[in-house]
Amino acid sequence: MRRTAALVVFAWAAAAATTWVAYLAVGSEAVPIAVGLVLCLVFIVLLSLLHRAFWLAVLAAAPGLFVLVGAVQYAPEAALERRGVRESVVIVADSAAGTSGDNHRFTLRGTDGKELKEKLEYGGDTWAPKVGERLDVLRDPEGEVPMEQADEVDAAGRLGGLIGGTVTWTLMAVLAGRRGHVRRGRGIGMPGPG
Repeated sequence: MRRTAALVVFAWAAAAATTWVAYLAVGSEAVPIAVGLVLCLVFIVLLSLLHRAFWLAVLAAAPGLFVLVGAVQYAPEAALERRGVRESVVIVADSAAGTSGDNHRFTLRGTDGKELKEKLEYGGDTWAPKVGERLDVLRDPEGEVPMEQADEVDAAGRLGGLIGGTVTWTLMAVLAGRRGHVRRGRGIGMPGPG
């Protein structure tokens, strides 16, 4: 029972720690991703040891992804929602135009006719905006958080994913603890993968 409780506490602590690191390193995703990935992997290993079966650990990777993405993206999106300046812009240039690359850096012009210093970054070609399109963006006046399209900023959705993933981890830990306890009581050892 203590192992199960400790694993549940670890799950919530891992989600909170990743979110906290994302707040401290707002504007830089590499650090919270690295921290979150390590904590997610530790949870998965601990879950497999508690459960005494490999398959549940594999299943724990799915909610782990929700925890990781939610924790890393919640902080910057919450900052943009709280202090961001909404602006209507037109795309006037695309750094990926005429290349085979799909990492776009859009040059934007505001309603006053002046180009913005900050570029809007977009990865991928699917649904990529085109030169001449009008967008609403949220810009951080403090310059710490990269600009984003206003309709893609959803801090509540990121928080929901983070909490949902953590609650799923909690349920998995409780089930794993129960099954592990039963297996240990019957004297069944740790099985191999599968």
